[in-house]
Amino acid sequence: MDFAVIGIGRFGSAVVRTLFEMGHHVLAMDKHEDALRRVADVSTHAVQIDSTDSEALRAVGITNFDAVVVAIGAGIQESILTTLILKEMGCRKVVTKAVDDLQGRVLAKVGADAVVYPERDSAIRLARTLGSRHVVDLLELSPGFMVEEVSISPKVQGRSLADLDLRTRTGVNVLLIKRDSQILVTPPAETQLQQGDVLVVVGDKAQLARLESVL
Repeated sequence: MDFAVIGIGRFGSAVVRTLFEMGHHVLAMDKHEDALRRVADVSTHAVQIDSTDSEALRAVGITNFDAVVVAIGAGIQESILTTLILKEMGCRKVVTKAVDDLQGRVLAKVGADAVVYPERDSAIRLARTLGSRHVVDLLELSPGFMVEEVSISPKVQGRSLADLDLRTRTGVNVLLIKRDSQILVTPPAETQLQQGDVLVVVGDKAQLARLESVL
């Protein structure tokens, strides 16, 4: 697939590198030449450009890309204006980085297909893993609803999922169990938990908080 990334800071350069390593074609764009040097070897092309100049965007064929990521760090107005221009030009999918909810709401109103909050999401992940005895990792699917990897305590080892009845007691659903090198997908109710097991569960914040007291 073909992607364009506008704004090559820490977030933008990570997106460029990851997409490129996955085998996609990636155009990196920034108004600063120094930023582009950081991704010269991990992008298909790197172009110095003012993303608020619609003619410059048209010249690089911006509407031909499968998706455009607006990863501009500083300059909220520049991020919003760039997103608006891209959508007015007819770009298929525009994903824009926001620093707060207010900017995110504005970006949604001007047409962003998706808004991401990398700083906020990283902070939530860190706080949840630090503040919980069992959370190993998490993925927020939507505000307040997430997938978590949860380690089990010795008190539930040897007990079955049916015995614990997590769905009734907490509201969470167990998607799979990580056991050493095995992945047990949709484990049956009679599955007994073993030392070192990690449950991958889905639920809202209140349900996951209740799970903490059970495990």
